[in-house]
Amino acid sequence: MNIIRRNLLAAAVGLSLAFSAQAKDPKEIVIGTSAGPYGDQLKIGIKPILEKQGYKVKIVEFNDYVQPNYALAEGSLDANVFQHIVYLTKFATDNKLAITPLITVPTIPIAMYSSKHKALTEIKDGATIAMPNDPTNQARALVVLDKMGWIKLKPNVDPLRASERDVAANPKKLKLVPLEAAQLPRALADTDFAFINGNFAQAAGIKLTSALVAEKISDSYINLVAIRTADKGKPWVKDLEAAYRSRAFLDVTNKHFAGYEKTDYQVALEKTLKK
Repeated sequence: MNIIRRNLLAAAVGLSLAFSAQAKDPKEIVIGTSAGPYGDQLKIGIKPILEKQGYKVKIVEFNDYVQPNYALAEGSLDANVFQHIVYLTKFATDNKLAITPLITVPTIPIAMYSSKHKALTEIKDGATIAMPNDPTNQARALVVLDKMGWIKLKPNVDPLRASERDVAANPKKLKLVPLEAAQLPRALADTDFAFINGNFAQAAGIKLTSALVAEKISDSYINLVAIRTADKGKPWVKDLEAAYRSRAFLDVTNKHFAGYEKTDYQVALEKTLKK
């Protein structure tokens, strides 16, 4: 594509987006998400709340983690829900996008499951433990094992970047088996225990509440709603945030999303309701 044609295309896209922004119904909210649990939270919990306030809510599902942020930044979306703060910050910085977090959402923790053992006390020396092979999720699994006392990580290791090289002691001689995250549910048949990301556990029909141990999710990995920075303070943004903070959404979380780690504001609301 030559420079003139590329510039004309960019101008046309810009005009189209500008026109769309002007013509957009102020009571319409378009939210991008990934297919699965966070899209379900929107459909079951958030959309009905906003529709009762007169909003038209459109949910757009993506099958990758790149396009939702570009679509948000360019104005095709008003918000998206699929990522945590570490990913958002790096992506926005690398690509110079003016997008920002709005509020955290209930998030599925990485957890350890077993089809061979019913309790952690059944652990034996030499047991095999499958875990994700990507750096982020492997670090999460190793931190859980460290807190359980099954391994010992090196002093002062960054919990967000821990790897097998950071295992200082392995008294039970555990065999750590790194695998692609999507393959971990299948590994239950061949290993003693397996750390499985919540979305893959759900997709495989594993009940989140059957986990033998689950991480306490770091603030770095709590999923969130992202918006354009320029939209902060707009009425619909305040209403979207209020929907997540509502008693109605807390009730939906308790009914449909058992095993998710609740947000700080939901925990605080539950304490208030119990008084």
